Amino acid sequence: MVGMTTPPSSRSARQQRHQLIVDHVLAQGDATVAELVELTGVSLMTVHRDIAELADRGILRKYHGGVSAQPSMVFESSSDFRLHSHAGEKRALARAALPFVAPGMSVMLDDSTSALALARLLPEVGPLTVVTNYRLITEELRGAEGIRLICVGGEYSRTHDSWIGLPAMDMISGISADLSVLSTSAMTAGMTFHQEQEIVSIKRATRQAGARSVLLMDHSKVGRRALHRLESVDSFDHVLLTGPVDEELVREMRELTDVRVVETE
Repeated sequence: MVGMTTPPSSRSARQQRHQLIVDHVLAQGDATVAELVELTGVSLMTVHRDIAELADRGILRKYHGGVSAQPSMVFESSSDFRLHSHAGEKRALARAALPFVAPGMSVMLDDSTSALALARLLPEVGPLTVVTNYRLITEELRGAEGIRLICVGGEYSRTHDSWIGLPAMDMISGISADLSVLSTSAMTAGMTFHQEQEIVSIKRATRQAGARSVLLMDHSKVGRRALHRLESVDSFDHVLLTGPVDEELVREMRELTDVRVVETE
């Protein structure tokens, strides 16, 4: 008897189609249904199903006749949305951050997709202890040889795909790592920001858990603000940015801490 699961080839084709749609909408800002039918080469009904699934996952915003990816608090917080945003820049930031990690170190990683990009490179380094509250990092590293993995527990957030809340705060506050690596949603020359108060508390604890800290920021986050102040730029030992970024803003940051502009793919 044939099972009810989706065949691997069909599932792979759907995932590739979803990636094509997301990349197109992120690049253009929005797209009509007819435009996506032409782009993907599938039926109108299939595109409508794709749009509904991507909207349910919080990656795209659906409206009559099309979809958009205009940033909002919900989209910027969504792990799925962040996974598809500036992926090449995050890989470049991860490669630039890797030299800060040495064999035998303990590394605290937050629930950012930039930290996830770094996690994918960590098995190259050698024996490490990695602490994180991000489910995708635990999935990435759970089978990695030489990685001692410590998972931060707490209240599970489906939006962030991570563990947050008071139990997570208590556990992070009890950890003393060699290095903390994190990202956030916005920064100016002197201050970093995040749109959610509860996440601010988790990220502050994550930064403070490391003897040294590295902040990873793609160019879309630089020179803007969000609702809540996180930490001053000089709280971080190293700040890695992708360009293009305003030269005057970088000069002001460099008066506060070590700032490096990373070349992208």
